[in-house]
Amino acid sequence: MASKSSMRGVRFLAMLLLISPSLFAQSENKQPDNKETKPAQNKKPDEKPSQAAKISSETEELQKAVSSAGTDRAALVRNLEAHLAKYPESTQRPQIYRALVEASLQLRDTARAANYAERIVALTPEDMSIMLVAIQLLQRSGDEAGLKRATNYATRVLEFVDHTTMDEKSPQMSPEEWKAAKARDRSSVLLLRGQLYLKLKNNADAQNDFEASYETSASAGAAEKLGEVAELNKDSALAINEYSRAFALADGANSSVSRREIRQKIGNVWRLAHGSDEGLGEYLLKNYDEVIAASSGARAGKNVDAREPSQFTLRKAPGGEAFPLADAKGKVLVVSFWTSWCGPCRAQEPQFEHVAASFHGERDISFLMANCDEDETLVAPYLEEMKPRTQVVFADGLDRLYAVHSFPTVVVVDRGGKIVYRSEGFGEDDFERDLTLATRRALGTANAAEGKTKLSP
Repeated sequence: MASKSSMRGVRFLAMLLLISPSLFAQSENKQPDNKETKPAQNKKPDEKPSQAAKISSETEELQKAVSSAGTDRAALVRNLEAHLAKYPESTQRPQIYRALVEASLQLRDTARAANYAERIVALTPEDMSIMLVAIQLLQRSGDEAGLKRATNYATRVLEFVDHTTMDEKSPQMSPEEWKAAKARDRSSVLLLRGQLYLKLKNNADAQNDFEASYETSASAGAAEKLGEVAELNKDSALAINEYSRAFALADGANSSVSRREIRQKIGNVWRLAHGSDEGLGEYLLKNYDEVIAASSGARAGKNVDAREPSQFTLRKAPGGEAFPLADAKGKVLVVSFWTSWCGPCRAQEPQFEHVAASFHGERDISFLMANCDEDETLVAPYLEEMKPRTQVVFADGLDRLYAVHSFPTVVVVDRGGKIVYRSEGFGEDDFERDLTLATRRALGTANAAEGKTKLSP
């Protein structure tokens, strides 16, 4: 990743610590004024410094720790951890922990990021966004103890979703939209907890969660997992039925899986049960019609009848002006789906913007940042803080079309409307390079750039 300017780095680090960027800008250009920290002339030598003086001194040291790291994330981690060692009871621990999570994610240090995410959870147990980040990070580790903690966190998030009332909904959402969003959230958390149970080899609880997830909001992900559990239980008939439901919903509005992969799974189980592929096609078509008919009535929200990007009319964020995608037909579309509460989204945003900037002036491509927040009032403060240069819109159902259930998710859609690249979560190596090459291939300009491994600054 190309290095950023010093000032951009200062603003980014200041944002992480929720401290005014101007303080850091000043600390770069001059030495701190030590007048306030000097003891008063009439102060006794053995008199202890006041609490305010201690806080002022610590804040000053914290600013130096951040400023001296510049844009070097490894140095930032070292400096902040040294600061915590000196001030283990710092009142700024939540902000410092968040900065360490962000920096560790950028350094691909999942274990360290998970450690500090859990520390934030311990300090602010009501913060569901950081709890979801902790779950995601612990899920990657595969460690049994970590997976058990992640399962407990998922249960707490589920309880939070279940106890959310309509009084807390955003004014921009209709009651129907709020109910649909709550159902999707509940379904997603149940699916996530079921996956954790499955990793812990607790198949019975995993099956219960997958079933509850599907009943709440039918998805290919839940149906696929139910098929996997049925296979583990050596129930071929049930596995075929579940995989057929996943096949019907895959690559559609509620899908997070590939129809091709599901086709392979159901084919394997069908051949084991029947000895050949005979009859499979008819079975799939019959189930497809049944599943689609059952789920079509449950779909609600904006652009509900749209079936391709050019049929969507989105809204610019944060003002809400209409942003039709009619001109997207025949062009390449690159979309980053994000939310304001998503820590990994913040970490990935500069990289996505860097790739978008490298295609500046290209007429046959559009880069969008599509916000998926339920509470749209959170978007304006976020944009004021981050100041993205890429066009920002509200997803308005585009996330349904591309089956977005985790954040950040980035997709590249070719001129024919087919997804040719998909990235879920942050922390993948070579994200910028892979996204750039996928975009160039979609444009048909990849051959001239295949050999490049770095982007132009």
